[in-house]
Amino acid sequence: MRTASFRYEFRQALNAPAAAAFAWCTDFGPSDGSLFSEKTRRSVRRITDDALILSDITYPEGRRRRIRRLVRIFPEQLAWTNTHLDGPFRHSQFWYRIVADGPHRCRLEFRGLRVESVQRAPSASSRRRHAEELRTTDSTEWRRFLGPALEHDLLRK
Repeated sequence: MRTASFRYEFRQALNAPAAAAFAWCTDFGPSDGSLFSEKTRRSVRRITDDALILSDITYPEGRRRRIRRLVRIFPEQLAWTNTHLDGPFRHSQFWYRIVADGPHRCRLEFRGLRVESVQRAPSASSRRRHAEELRTTDSTEWRRFLGPALEHDLLRK
């Protein structure tokens, strides 16, 4: 089995002040699983003020999957990373940053490096197609679920 990596990125506009969006995005907790399109149970173990381990159990296609992630938080940059420690995408790393677009709006900037086991090395066109599929899936999750949840939660406050 070989390993292949796929790079992709996207931006997502958010109707929230940058500091509030960052605080919401990095306030990890057990109830986070309800935010995702796929059934997820989450536990959080804080290592330091700026590092934690997320342990998620998901049920894709009816099968149980456990994934542990190391999250590093960089408050001065309104950024965080998420590195898969195990699971099917072990060593994958995702980078997030909140950028202000005025006093009441911001955007999420996302960069992904997805590492996967493959039977054979993908062609350049196959690599581009798969990276585009990953970009579409992840950006849709933010557009349809996470972004609206963030905006809803902040409006309630």
